[in-house]
Amino acid sequence: MFLSVFDMFKIGIGPSSSHTMGPMVAASRFLDHLRGLSFSVAGLRASLHGSLAFTGVGHATDRAVILGLAGFTPEDYDAARAEQVLAQITASGQIDAAGLGTLTFAPKTDLIFDYDTKLAGHANGLRLMATDRQGDVIAQEIYYSIGGGFVVTEGELTAPPRKSDADYPYPFETAAQMLAMARDSGKSIAAMKRANELATRSPVALDQGMRRIWQVMNDCIDRGMRAEGILPGGLQVRRRAAAIHAALEAERGLNMNAPHTINDWISVYAMAVNEENAAGGQVVTAPTNGAAGVVPATIRYWLDHVPGANEARVGEFLLTAAAIGGLVKHNASISGAECGCQAEVGSAAAMAAAGLAAVLGGTPEQVENAAEIALEHHLGMTCDPVKGLVQVPCIERNGLGAIKAISAASLALRGDGTHFMPLDNCIEAMRQTGADMSEKYKETALGGLAVNVPNC
Repeated sequence: MFLSVFDMFKIGIGPSSSHTMGPMVAASRFLDHLRGLSFSVAGLRASLHGSLAFTGVGHATDRAVILGLAGFTPEDYDAARAEQVLAQITASGQIDAAGLGTLTFAPKTDLIFDYDTKLAGHANGLRLMATDRQGDVIAQEIYYSIGGGFVVTEGELTAPPRKSDADYPYPFETAAQMLAMARDSGKSIAAMKRANELATRSPVALDQGMRRIWQVMNDCIDRGMRAEGILPGGLQVRRRAAAIHAALEAERGLNMNAPHTINDWISVYAMAVNEENAAGGQVVTAPTNGAAGVVPATIRYWLDHVPGANEARVGEFLLTAAAIGGLVKHNASISGAECGCQAEVGSAAAMAAAGLAAVLGGTPEQVENAAEIALEHHLGMTCDPVKGLVQVPCIERNGLGAIKAISAASLALRGDGTHFMPLDNCIEAMRQTGADMSEKYKETALGGLAVNVPNC
């Protein structure tokens, strides 16, 4: 099993990796599929199913699909140009698709929110269709956005492509295998992960790519700590990160801060990211957009507040975190629509705890313990966004996830790595809990906080 650090950490746009980035990627892939056909098409249609239908408006899924069909991708998204293209498509009922010509597509009639038909493969399903001049469907594909910006077709879901484990020097699929390989090789988790990455790319490309990931994360924190105003979507949620950061800066050096004020710094870093995400800004999936603040907040805490921290070791943090995230995704899920927020913020906290434990000198056993502690204490967490927006409770939840991650790393480093509950068992418990969880609590906005909101 191999998932690259660049699979777990993707540069994209808010507000959701599964509901915004994934559908945009799916639409782009559908265009590539159409370009390979031996016949021409005249029009496009789309239908959203499951969680993509129920919370699609709040997550801008409809916009993402339209823009994807117009050739946009998350990694090179241009917000100003996107608004122009959306206006043109709405006014003309046509999409100019490179290599396919001008195709009919009227958003009000050709993009359907299908609340009744659930596609079998995953809660986040969409059907993309091409029509002829008479309006008959002549080509179609079902895509599933399975969390973290990952997209698979129906065929890929049932028969996923798999690379041989022989392609990588340390092909661990479980935490137990990971620890055994670390003991046998004498390498850290980050070193094994790096060796796996170097099987497919050069050291320069790997290091430059990880520096780019951290730069985008850090820039997102800084933007979020400057921006003010009301977040879009209608909840009238006010950005708070800038005001909190200003207050914390004003208190520096006054000898009046209680020790727990460090929690406010951790929270503000995470909230800054998730306010940017909620506003549709550029973020890094970590492992998802809804949980994008936990890992960067933990790194920023380490760099800004821990003596001896060195930015040159951020790559080690990211590699360790990606190794843990890959285990969670492979053996359970990182999708809120599939397993609730335990799969998003819980997974992010496990990744962040592992990364922090690693750069603080933890052994592989302590790193695994840190990840387990963080995930264990998110088990059962529901995904219940109010009005389908990643604002309440998502923004604050990332701050608390980062605080838990740092506490988990600290607890693990106080021990020798020996602990009762293995990470593998905790991941399996998360998978089972998600399978048993009612759909009301899995990113449908049909239960929990989403239906218990103020009446005024």
